[in-house]
Order: sequence, then C-alpha cells, then structure tokens
Amino acid sequence: MEALRDVDPAQIGAHALLARLGAGGMGQVYLGRSPGGRLVAVKVIRDEITGHPEALARFRREAETVRAVRSAYTANLIDASLAAAPFWLATEYVAGPTLGHAVAERGGLPADTCRRLLAALAEGLASVHAYGVTHRDLKPQNVILGAQGPQLIDFGIARGVGETALTQDGQAPGTPGYTAPEVLLGAEAGAAADVFALGATLAYAATGRPPFGTGVAATVSYRAVHEPIDVAGVEPGLAGLIEACVAKDPAVRPDPAEVIRRCGVRDALIDDAVYLGLGALGEAVPVHEMRTQGPGLVHGYTPTQGLVTAALPKRRRTGALVAAGVALAVVGAVAVWKLPLGGEGGREGAAGRAGGQTPAGQTPAGQTPAAQTPAPGGQSSGAPAAQSPTGPPMFIRQTEPNLDDYNPIHRSCTRGEEEHGILDLQTALPRSMDDPQLKSGKVEIGYRVKNALPDVPPYYVAVVVKPQHEVDENGRSTDVTDNRQLGFLAKARDLYEGDEVEWKYVTYPDDFSMQLNGRTVKAPPLSQDPGGWTVVFRHAVSDTEHRSIACEGFDSGPQKG
Repeated sequence: MEALRDVDPAQIGAHALLARLGAGGMGQVYLGRSPGGRLVAVKVIRDEITGHPEALARFRREAETVRAVRSAYTANLIDASLAAAPFWLATEYVAGPTLGHAVAERGGLPADTCRRLLAALAEGLASVHAYGVTHRDLKPQNVILGAQGPQLIDFGIARGVGETALTQDGQAPGTPGYTAPEVLLGAEAGAAADVFALGATLAYAATGRPPFGTGVAATVSYRAVHEPIDVAGVEPGLAGLIEACVAKDPAVRPDPAEVIRRCGVRDALIDDAVYLGLGALGEAVPVHEMRTQGPGLVHGYTPTQGLVTAALPKRRRTGALVAAGVALAVVGAVAVWKLPLGGEGGREGAAGRAGGQTPAGQTPAGQTPAAQTPAPGGQSSGAPAAQSPTGPPMFIRQTEPNLDDYNPIHRSCTRGEEEHGILDLQTALPRSMDDPQLKSGKVEIGYRVKNALPDVPPYYVAVVVKPQHEVDENGRSTDVTDNRQLGFLAKARDLYEGDEVEWKYVTYPDDFSMQLNGRTVKAPPLSQDPGGWTVVFRHAVSDTEHRSIACEGFDSGPQKG
C-alpha cells in the first residue's frame, strides 16, 4: 500500500480514494471508501490504453466476470463505469497480504497449512468453474489471504466457455511459471490449466521458490513444458499431489474436487495458526487518504550506508510505505543511481565513490572495436537488431570498446559519469566471494526504479556482465586481460514493465550470452575466470544507441596465479 500522489484523483465515481494498492498491466488499483463508509478496491484503466479496443474489451470482460461469479472465494463487484473514460470498476476490499507477499516475507509454509490452503483454493476454483469461467492467471500474487479464507482476484484474462481469447499477438495468456504447457504450446486454456496453475502456486507456497526457477520468460516457460516442477524438500505426500496437478498432460490432472479429496483436511483453514499469522503481514488500512508530494518535488533516496553482504532483496513489491513509516530494508549490496530521463546517470549511495575514475572513453579515430557483440538473438556483428514497434530492440550490440571495469579491491568501477537526475535506479547484487550465491556459481542481479513517475516514456535497461579476460568464439578465456568486449548480455527490459517499482531480476550465467563473429557464445561459469567481474546497467534507446548508467561488480574468488 502506498500513499496517494498529487497526480492521483481524490475521488473516482462516488468513492473517495485513500491509498494506492498496486498497479498492473492495464491500470492502477486504489483503496477507496464508498459514501456509506465501505472499503472498496478501485481499478482504473490507464489513460494511454483507453483507445485500445482489445484492452477495453478485456477490462469490460473482467467487470462482467466479477459481476457474474458470486462466490465466497471472489470479491463482489460494487460499482463500475464502463461506458466512457475514465473506465473503472470497484470491488469489495479484502484485507490481507497476497500469498506471494506472505511467502516472500515468511518463507515456505508447513505441509499441513499447504494442504488446507490447497483445498480452499481448489474449492474456490470449483466455484468459479461452476459459472463456466476459467481464471487463466492464478498465481501467488492473485491470491489474497483474507481473514475468512483465500480470495481469488484479477480476472483480467478470465474467459467463459465459447468466448474469444483476448491476448497479445503471439503470447500465451497467464504468467510464466504458472501457465500450463498446453497453453504455452497454443491450446486453449481450460479448467485443467487452472489446476496446473494451482499446483504451481502451491509449490511456491511450500518451498518459497519459483516453481520452475528464475530467468527470462522464455526460459521459465521452456522448463514448464519440458522439466519437472521444483518440490525439493516438500513432504512426499504433498509433493506427489502438486506433481499430479502440474502433469504435462492436462487429461491426467485431477479436477478440483479430486484435489480437495486428496488433501484430506479435517480442520478449517482459519483455525490454522500459521495461516492466521500470515494475516499480520498485511498492511494497516489508513483512516484518511495518504498523499505524497508531486513528481516535481521528489527528493533523492539515501540508502543505508556501508556494504552489506547478504541475500538479495526479496521478489516483492517494495515501494514506499508512507503510512507505516517503513524504510527499505537494504539486504545485499544495494546502490542507488540518479537518472535523468535522457539516460545519463551517476551514482549516489551505499558504497560511495572511489577516486581515480576516468572520464568516459571515446573510440579513437580509426579504431575498430575489440569485438562486435550483439546480445542473444542470432544477429551477426554487422546486422541491425530487430526493432520493436514501441521501443528499442530487446538486445543491444557493441559499437565501441567497453571501458567499464570493476576493481574488486576498491569495490568500484573505473568509469562513471556524475549527473543529477530525477529517477532513482536501485541495483542489487552480491559482492563478496563468501556470498552463497557466488559459491554456487549463480548470481542474481536485481534492479528497479524506486520512485516511478507518471506519464514518462519507457526506459529500457540491459544488464551486461563482463569477465576480466576477453573470450573467444568458443567461450574460452583468452590472454587478453584488458577486456574491452561489451560482455555477456541479458534481454533489455522496460523499468516500468509490470508493477512499476517491482524488482526485476536476471541470473548469470543462465540468462546471458554473447554473439561473437556470427556465433552465439553462452556465458561461461564464474569458475572459468576467478576474480573481479563487471556488471553494467545500460540504458538502451536502440540496438546501437546505449550507454552505461550504473557500474557495479563482484569478486568470484582468488585470481588465477
């Protein structure tokens, strides 16, 4: 829950707005109060998509679905305005954290609690299915742990029998890791697909880990189609039931009634002490509206001083909780960078700045870059990247030597530019060689914009990881220690994608590769080149127009002797 901003309306319809509850792909969700004092959740469609016929159709269908489904496991529709802008709908407000938030805070839940929760959610799905509706986006973030039991929310892509699918071109409905294999392969999302999502959701609840791992959407979806779900450490009986729900063949998955029977619960979920304790992870409801200053008065954020070596920030929305006075708990090495909307940037924050930094290097006249290295996607060194119709390409390529270089002794980069801006880009990654992530050979790199602003264009960021030594076309380290290759690249993403202040993550080496002299080079393991590794965040305007906005790094271990 966040404070209202000056750009937010004071009232929608007859409902006074109190706070921001969150944001999604189609709109902003507010906590509101009806004229009679009832709390409501008000979803308002974004102005920029009000002219999009498909988006409006999807929004209207969500309102009609919520209106039609009258269940103890769904919030009732209170009011809606679907004829003219601004388009909005108001539902009952259910106090409580989402399952995603609760597990991110607490960790995996006990097997008995999971069985009771699974049975309750299966009953909720059965109730929804009885109306001829499939949810199609069941996931931990769409389950609210209410005082009387779980509630299913966000029917934005729910569909009744015989309705026409409304999806973005070439994209399956749902969320990677929770979308059923048959849907990913082009089939319609039926009731069995909801059961798959139910099993994946419970796997997350039981383990505290994404059911099919982390990475880019395509990687996670590939695992959902071809690999088993992660139930390591789960009590065998519960693990077996989860695995049955996520069977690759939808015909062999149990229906919700069978799931309930196999759960074998004898006690009410609301009598479960662990479930009751999760309710305390929710946020206090403000009595009056919460409002912050407008975007022109946003001030810089000062993080906790010093370096902290611990786990990265959890995968949860960590926006400013003004009413509760909660500050961001800085775990991991978190830095803050001030970014102007034009894409330059300089660092302010946790580690400070070491001396000896050199100005941004320019390619001398006539000098050929060390290697032309577009990111994954099969583009040759001289071929232009495929352009997105609404923004820069997903991948960038090298146009000049990359002079960014992380020094593990001074814990600073030897290149950087100072310029004050208005966006706080937060970055997070492990630093010390003793960090468990580095010991495991996997590095999760997180970033987000802390103070999202309204009505700003997309801001695409590509993460680059560069070892000390250049690599050859086979991915082997060379003797060249002055590495000026661009580095191994992950897909560029818009900072405003999804929840506007949500942490975004990429994992090295899983999500990284390089295109070198027409060949795709997979990112090598950290053990191949022990020592300092450079992590660069680059603002991408196009495949060839991109520049560093933040430079970090980590130490993977003692350097080769």
